[in-house]
Amino acid sequence: MNIPYHKIVREIDERGLGDRSKDKPRDLVLILAKAKMDHLINEMQAGNCNDDLPSGFTSANEWVVLTGDQVVTHAGNILEKPDSVAQAKQFVTGYARSPCSTVGSCVLTHLPSGIQVSGVDTATIHFKPTITGDIIDNLLKEDAPVLSCAGGLMIEHPLTREHIDRIEGTEDSVMGLSKDLVIRLLGDLRQKLIENAK
Repeated sequence: MNIPYHKIVREIDERGLGDRSKDKPRDLVLILAKAKMDHLINEMQAGNCNDDLPSGFTSANEWVVLTGDQVVTHAGNILEKPDSVAQAKQFVTGYARSPCSTVGSCVLTHLPSGIQVSGVDTATIHFKPTITGDIIDNLLKEDAPVLSCAGGLMIEHPLTREHIDRIEGTEDSVMGLSKDLVIRLLGDLRQKLIENAK
């Protein structure tokens, strides 16, 4: 996207937020991304991120802070990061029977104004019936972080790619952050800032 950025990670207890049995996937990922935003901004304002911020950062500077979240949905269930190798294999085995979808959110907050915009993007992945749970073992042998990916999905890896029939949506959306969504939200944020300045 050719946008300069600086990465700061502050963990939250994601599993303690939302209701996976009742929340719609798009609502859940927005709840999580907004909770991440609240936590990150609180940490920044409390001075707990000073070592992670670029030199010259002050609260008087203008910044756009981005947070996001993603889940995979399959057969009516919300799948997050697998708890175990066995669960990752279970997820992947299901993908051979029916398509899965990624549901990803993005929240942008302008500092110091606090003006915020958010959105959700979805993509659907159709796998060939050739994909099996064995792919998880093969990915782990190559040190692929499958247990850190929602639904155990790593479509960017060549071992997985050969089993993909087609993707409805964009590959970057499947991988966790839709470029189109970010660009649209930057435009929305700009418009809100202009309206706020009037």
